[in-house]
Amino acid sequence: MKIVIPADTNSTNSEVCQSFGRTPLYAVYNTETCNTDFIENAAAQSAGGAGIKAAQMIVDSGAVAVITYRCGENAANVLKPAGIKLYLAQSGTIAQNIKLFIEGKLTLLTDIHAGFHSRGGNL
Repeated sequence: MKIVIPADTNSTNSEVCQSFGRTPLYAVYNTETCNTDFIENAAAQSAGGAGIKAAQMIVDSGAVAVITYRCGENAANVLKPAGIKLYLAQSGTIAQNIKLFIEGKLTLLTDIHAGFHSRGGNL
């Protein structure tokens, strides 16, 4: 199974990125192979709709879960119908969050925000 996590750099020792749709990279962890690949977020520089575009890329990747601090409603409306579960990231590295996920210690992300429409992706 594939787990996707927003990343600022291509290292599992980096912190989880605070942004979902405008993160520069996504870490894609495969629980079967225990390998992590990093994919560029082509939507990061979009003028609008970054969350929707990023979410569709995640759906296309075959992921079953996303670990993130926050997610906008438009992105969630793409991920949830595809059966992708959203988990709330914990303070720490990507590797630490993967470990917490595998141990079943992450909670589902239930606070979906309205998004940052027309704000240029500012947090």
